[in-house]
Amino acid sequence: MPAARYGAVAERFGDCEFYAVYDGEVWPVSDDTLRAGHQTWARDTATGKWRLDVFREPHDGDVWICRRDSRIRRPYREIIEFTADGIPYLTPEIVLLFKAKGRRDKDEADFAGVVPMLDVGRRTWLDDALGLVHPAHPWRAVLRS
Repeated sequence: MPAARYGAVAERFGDCEFYAVYDGEVWPVSDDTLRAGHQTWARDTATGKWRLDVFREPHDGDVWICRRDSRIRRPYREIIEFTADGIPYLTPEIVLLFKAKGRRDKDEADFAGVVPMLDVGRRTWLDDALGLVHPAHPWRAVLRS
């Protein structure tokens, strides 16, 4: 996303500085740094605390495209849900798909805690998506049980 398109976001978070994050480094937002990675952080200028962590994903209009395999696509209306207070969040099966890559202890704990709450449709979707990006992933056996 070019830095110029950050105008609307920067206006909503006028008290923040934005940084692109990639290769373990934090860089001020520019066209080049935004192209280099897919993660953006926002830091509160008054407190110096990080307030926002955004993963920029490819899309085609209103359809999300998985950056790890472009065959994995879903309309945003299916992957963004809202709390009772109206706070948006990414559906758990999409989050677990991203977490599957690293398999850190915290990712394994998240999977173990969340998978029992996934309905058949979400389990099937995650299993199918893992089949494309991580075909031998051990979570697939759990999802099918």
